[in-house]
Formats: sequence, C-alpha cells, structure tokens
Amino acid sequence: MPTIVPVLIAISVSHLLNDTIQSLIPASYPVLQQAFHLSFTQIGFITFAFQFMASMLQPFIGYYTDKRPQPFSLAVGMACSFVGLVLLSLAQNYPMLLVSVALVGLGSAIFHPEASRVANLAAGKRRGLAQGVFQVGGNFGSSLGPLLAALVLAGRSHTQTIWFTPIALVGFVVLLQVGRWYKGHLSELKTRPKSFGELETPSRKRVIVSLAILVVLVFSKYFYMASMTSYFTFYLMGKFGVGVFEAQLRLFLFMFAVAAGTVLGGPLGDRFGRKYVIWFSILGVAPFTLALPYADSFWTAVLTVPIGLILASAFSAIVVYAQELVPGKIGTISGIFYGFSFGMGALGSVVLGMLADHTSLGFVYQLCAWLPLLGVLAAFLPRLEKKKEVKA
Repeated sequence: MPTIVPVLIAISVSHLLNDTIQSLIPASYPVLQQAFHLSFTQIGFITFAFQFMASMLQPFIGYYTDKRPQPFSLAVGMACSFVGLVLLSLAQNYPMLLVSVALVGLGSAIFHPEASRVANLAAGKRRGLAQGVFQVGGNFGSSLGPLLAALVLAGRSHTQTIWFTPIALVGFVVLLQVGRWYKGHLSELKTRPKSFGELETPSRKRVIVSLAILVVLVFSKYFYMASMTSYFTFYLMGKFGVGVFEAQLRLFLFMFAVAAGTVLGGPLGDRFGRKYVIWFSILGVAPFTLALPYADSFWTAVLTVPIGLILASAFSAIVVYAQELVPGKIGTISGIFYGFSFGMGALGSVVLGMLADHTSLGFVYQLCAWLPLLGVLAAFLPRLEKKKEVKA
C-alpha cells in the first residue's frame, strides 16, 4: 500500500487542533492564577487533572480499539474537548476548573490511539515519516497554544477561552472525514500481516528490557518537558522580570522548536535507525539543559531552541521502535506510550510544583537539567535488523 499523503495531512491537522486546545491549559495559567489566587501546587494539580485523565485511559482505549476499531471515536474525542473549553470559560471555582480540564484530557485520550493507527494505516512502508508527520501536527499545536493565549488572554479574564471553541468545531468536522476514510479501509487491517515482516523480532526477555528502557527515556523527556510547559513562563517572569505577554511568546518559541524537532525525528529514524535517533535526542540535549539555569535572559531564549529541537526528535522514533518491538499491537503500544508521556507530564507538574513551592523555580530547573543524562540507557537498546533472506 502506498503512502496516503492527504490522510496523513488530515490527521496531522487534526492533531494540531487537538494539541492546540491542550496547550491552552498551561498557557492560561498566569490568567487562572490571578483569577483564582492559585499556588504552584494547585497549578500542578490542574495539569495533573487533564493529563492524568488522558494517560490513564489511553492504554485501555488503545487495547480496545486494537480488537474493535472505532473510526468515529476521533470526532467524539474532539467533542469532549469542545465541552471542556466551554466549561473552562464558565468556571467560577477551582473544582469546576478541574472538571473542565479533565474533559479536555478525556478528549485527548480518545483521540490519540485511533489517530496513531490511522497514521500507521496511511503510512505504507514509511512508518517513521508517517509518525513524524502525525506528531508534528500535535507539536505545532502545542506551540500555537501559548501564542494564542498571549494574543487573546493576556490581561483579560479566563472567560475569553470561549473564543477558542471554533478550533474544536473545525477539528470535529475534519475528524468526521478522516473517520469515513478509516471506516472504508478497515478491511485492510484484517488482511495486513501482524508484524513488520522485514524485521527480526528480539526475544521476549529483550523486548521487555527494551520497553523498560524506553519507559525510562520517556520519563526523562516528559518530566523535563513538564518543567517547561507548566512553569517556564513563571520562571521567566520571576527571574528576569518579563511580562506575561513576553513570557508566553518565549514559551511559543520553545514549543515551535519542539514542533520542528518532531519533523526530523521520524525521517531520521527511517534513514539512520531509530536507536541512534533516540540515543542522540535524549542524551544530546544534556549540555543545553545543564547550561540553562545559569544563563541570562538572552541566552535563556537562545538555549530553549536546541533544547526543544533535539529533545522533540525522540518521541516519534520511540513510538515506532516500540511498535516494531511488539508488532500487531499498534493501538495498545500507541496508547501506552502516549498515555505514559501524558502521565509523566501530569506527575511532573505536580511534583515540580510542590518542589517549587518549597524551594524555588531556579532549583527546579537546576535539578531537571540532569534528567537527559538518562539517555545513556539507549545504548542498551537492540538494533532491529532486517530478516536474512533464505536462499533456495
């Protein structure tokens, strides 16, 4: 089957819209903090509410849809995010804030496993490219959230989040069309081989060890990402005295670099091997993260670019590598790794928020700077070799 580019573009655009909505949550923290007089711990629990919802449900949704694909669940997920945005704009108290962001998390949990399967179905033989195209939409969406928040919310009330609901409506329409294409190609899932047949599958023990290493690498990546997405604006305002608008623009710069890095990860994995991309993208960012806490305002902005660019190149390679380790379980593996990444983001936000309340954000960034050194573990991942041809 050839690569179906229009479908990949459509699922990438829908990922952009989905993750734009998600990124609006942390981008609105300065506004929410002022409106509800929140502590860093309470802000951490807001992140925990929507990311924990996404992380807990995704593996189960992925497992279920591996057995019973649900093409139109994609649109249902976007509808949940729409309701979450409406409730966020109407929120009058902290519990209502938690409910609204949890609905956004539910929408994301429903979206990602099936969307990843659509990307795989439309990929043909270019799985790394397809996963990269799919994920870059999400990362560009994550970068747009802070920019939109800076333009719409800065200096205003959280009630203005109602203006973001058209994003969910557009996503709903796009995903209805993707769902129709997906439904028309479900028969291909049944006729496809249950493995990436050109690759040798390692032993069960090595697969388990490799998955454990990947989990540790995802932990290091998303704990560090949590420090940036949840607290970077506060770090900039507190250390350098910048305003909310400028802080959100700098967060946009970082998230834009993350989006650009995602474009590179998938194709580079196809070309040079996913193991080496994973290794470089985690360990290679360490010099920049270690320098960041000691940089001035200008160099802080400069350093965020290579940090986002290099760190982001890991995830598409990790997901496809894990799918190749456990063939035939596209939805389950996608759900586990997307869910775990959100879970680590949620846990990281709470833990780092509590740590910041008891120490300082400066100390948080000094501590998190060491996390990328865990990338050395990628050296123990097996290189997935092509099967040797048997001569007659």
